[in-house]
Amino acid sequence: MHDDRRIVEDRLRRVLDERVRPAVHRDHVPLTVERWDAPGEPVPVAEALAAPYAPCAGAGERWGPAWGTTWFKVTGTVPAGWAGRTVEAVLDLGFDRGMPGFQCEGLVHRPDGTVVKGLNPDNSWARLADRAAGGEEVVLFVEAAANPILNDPRPTRQGDVRTASDEPLYRLAAMDLAVFEPQVFELVADLEVLGGLMTQLPVEDARRWELLRTIETALDVLDLDDIPGSAGAARTRLAPALAAPAHASAHRLSAVGHAHIDSAWLWPLRETVRKVARTTANVVALMDEHPEFVFAMSQAQQLAWLKEHRPQLYARVKEKIAAGRFVPVGGMWVESDTNMVGGEAMARQFLYGKRFFLEEFGIETDGVWLPDSFGYTAAMPQLVKLSGSRWFLTQKISWSQTNAFPHHTFWWEGIDGTRIFTHFPPIDTYNADLGGAQLAHAARNYREKGRGSRSLAPFGHGDGGGGPTRQMLARARRLADLEGSPRVRIEEPAAFFDAARAEYPDAPVWVGELYLELHRGTYTSQAKTKQGNRHSESLLREAELWAATAALRVPGYGYPYADLERLWKTVLLHQFHDILPGSSIAWVHREARATYTRVHAELAAITEAAQRALAGDVPPGDTGTVVFNAAPHARDGIPAGGAGPRPPRTAAPVTVAERPGGGFVLDNGVLRVGIDHRGLLVSVRDPDGREAVAPGRAANLLQLHPDLPNHWDAWDVDAFYRHNTTDLTGVEELELAEADEEAATVRVSRAFGAGSAVRQRLTLRAGAARVEVDTEIDWRESEKILKAAFPLDVKADHSAAETQFGHVFRPTHTNTSWEAAKFESCAHRWLHVGEPGWGAALLNDSTYGHDVTREVRADGGQTTTVRLSLLRAPRYPDPETDQGIHRLRYALLPGATRADAVREGHALNLPERAVPGSATVPPLVSVTPGTAIVVEAVKLAEDRSGDVVVRLYESDGGRAAGRLVPGFALASATATDLLERPLTDAPGYPVGEDGGVAVSLRPFEILTLRLVPVSSS
Repeated sequence: MHDDRRIVEDRLRRVLDERVRPAVHRDHVPLTVERWDAPGEPVPVAEALAAPYAPCAGAGERWGPAWGTTWFKVTGTVPAGWAGRTVEAVLDLGFDRGMPGFQCEGLVHRPDGTVVKGLNPDNSWARLADRAAGGEEVVLFVEAAANPILNDPRPTRQGDVRTASDEPLYRLAAMDLAVFEPQVFELVADLEVLGGLMTQLPVEDARRWELLRTIETALDVLDLDDIPGSAGAARTRLAPALAAPAHASAHRLSAVGHAHIDSAWLWPLRETVRKVARTTANVVALMDEHPEFVFAMSQAQQLAWLKEHRPQLYARVKEKIAAGRFVPVGGMWVESDTNMVGGEAMARQFLYGKRFFLEEFGIETDGVWLPDSFGYTAAMPQLVKLSGSRWFLTQKISWSQTNAFPHHTFWWEGIDGTRIFTHFPPIDTYNADLGGAQLAHAARNYREKGRGSRSLAPFGHGDGGGGPTRQMLARARRLADLEGSPRVRIEEPAAFFDAARAEYPDAPVWVGELYLELHRGTYTSQAKTKQGNRHSESLLREAELWAATAALRVPGYGYPYADLERLWKTVLLHQFHDILPGSSIAWVHREARATYTRVHAELAAITEAAQRALAGDVPPGDTGTVVFNAAPHARDGIPAGGAGPRPPRTAAPVTVAERPGGGFVLDNGVLRVGIDHRGLLVSVRDPDGREAVAPGRAANLLQLHPDLPNHWDAWDVDAFYRHNTTDLTGVEELELAEADEEAATVRVSRAFGAGSAVRQRLTLRAGAARVEVDTEIDWRESEKILKAAFPLDVKADHSAAETQFGHVFRPTHTNTSWEAAKFESCAHRWLHVGEPGWGAALLNDSTYGHDVTREVRADGGQTTTVRLSLLRAPRYPDPETDQGIHRLRYALLPGATRADAVREGHALNLPERAVPGSATVPPLVSVTPGTAIVVEAVKLAEDRSGDVVVRLYESDGGRAAGRLVPGFALASATATDLLERPLTDAPGYPVGEDGGVAVSLRPFEILTLRLVPVSSS
């Protein structure tokens, strides 16, 4: 037989595109169109419905400057001759069919304001009547959003309403009434499914040739001049092929309706609010027509927006949730980044997310749904379990550049040993359309063959939203049991995870972080957003600690429950995985900076009010102050979590001497620091005389690299950036800025690049074991990355980087491709390198990106270089990323253990605060000093009972035992989950004679205790 596959396949493609799909709607009658262009930001629906509409030409009319909103009023009459036919409005705003979610969108309303459905390229219709009577009047309103197309990764000014063009972006394509032809629609689905399956089967497979000939005969009987009239005959020819059942061993695919909606990305937060409305309107409308349809939606924040802005639509969603059709998943406030989010903030993502689902719907979500975040912290399994969840889903690791992840279903083990059942869908997308190519890829790609037989596929338009379509559901029906294809079943995620775990309980184990070998630049891009987050996390800790202390100690002081919850949710929202990582448009980050300013001011006010209430009155003529220490370790005589007058200092004074050849030598009896004529650290000796800086090298060396990654500017740093390095050693100013017994500061100024400037203050304080670097940078570079290098004389086989509730080890060598791929990594407040008996840590107050390299010197010693990634200058999606003034603080801590790094990292991020007063404030809770037990949070319980909630963790990776003693009479102590509910399998915590409880923690264990004061028991 001659091989004519290409001819038949090309024939099918053209007939589908040019004849069959266009025939789904026929007998088009133009609607009368009027328009109203909303001024500025979107307006409430009632205001838009009452607005003065002007005539509009309809198809061909231009509309929408970038980010503008145009309301269209469409009216018409169903022709009498259409009686008994299915009638739809075809409302094409000028869509590009290949980009759902990344362009203009619409939401259809009835005249009373009721939402009908959303409009997008694959959903440009609205059903008016299943069986029209003829003569019906049609009146619809369309809220059309002129979102610019920004997914072309080139620099653009369209990413901010302040710099976007005023020119109309779109041209109406169709605003018609039309007859919907069900048989033609079904024929499209028949041909799509069989044609897609056919091209994926091996040429040697007889099924492929059977499908080819079946499709050919169907096309032969299809009258191209009368598609509706001949569609039934064509479907009859196709029916036997569609009726052939799947093989017994066929892969089983659980299809979960989904619409991954980025809470901000190439659109601002306010547009996401509308995207959620458009998507959920589509979903509930589909559910009314398709009883088999199940849809999963994560991100409590998005449902909270729907409740606030679209209460009628929210009520419809709640009905579907109650029926088990619309399924909340994920259990988090947003699908956050997991690399940079602090430990307590990650706990609050689950606290507020799961609590929303429980309070609103009575649903305990049982899994964590994070398909698109840029890698996953090794602390996550324990947090998932403590949230009351049982499984984890991810998709993004399919994007890794270097190594293919070896499992699709596995147990993920975290830093503390907790394991969580995890699935990584082999379909390699969270926006599946259930087409033949995707299903075949899922079955071929599945790595658990022979042990497991099933995988999950989230289907529906995502990123910019839209969700599943009726075309996708039509495909799913045909693929339920079809020869040559995986068996497809639409079901909720929990059903898949239950079946997968039952089938494969001894799945392999992956230990440690799920590092994404891509998007490493997200640890650095948009430094002010990252700094805003870090400072917010620290301020929230302080505000809760002092407010809780005041609530129990000061009569009449009211704990600000509502304000703290609102502020937490604001911070959690901005931890979304395209905001905190710095990969959103300029508008998003401009608003984020303003939001963080407001958050910081509010938290400072809460903290100040609590501290003033605690500090007591100042006697007349007295100038006394009370020093508050929010850090979890005592310092300068002030206990952890306590306050009081500062004790007299006993540390040796700081001395300053000129250094031969230029520069200075600072000495405080703990460290001796040499700063050369270039303003670089050329010597840092600890009390034992051990030199931290590698021979012949200089630390705090600023290095500038070109930074033009191959694909995604704000997301990526490619390894070849290291091929070119400019050391910034030129000095414009070097002087001793301040010097007294308490501290000495050397100021260094440099100019470089395209007009950039840096001013650094290198400070050594009395009694301090660290050298502080306060850096102010006027950043004017483009497509560059700035790093600060610390070449250390230490043989470190691995680094330890702080992560949530502990740290993660990473090798410093590159023996394998897995290690080499981690050339840029994330650390929180510190990164430590060491050899037996000696180590050093680099601390920071808001920097996350780091790299660690090693080299063996001619003298046989090893230089381990730790570098902080300070700033980047990508041009997409924000062409002005990080331009302007930045202030970054970091410090070198030589001769340090990891425990020292934990202590000093907290101290750098939680500065002491001095308040006028005379009181001594004992800690509300204290733990045995000298242990690795760290108090992460002290707060009042969310249920407003007055109970005190304390979160602890073991910080060094070993076992720790001690006592927790509250500064109030304790009635009882109970271990809880992250939602502050008692853990049924936890040990008891009896109150001892000292009023405290004994605690014992395994390595990196998180323990949440609910403490009931005697007065509220």
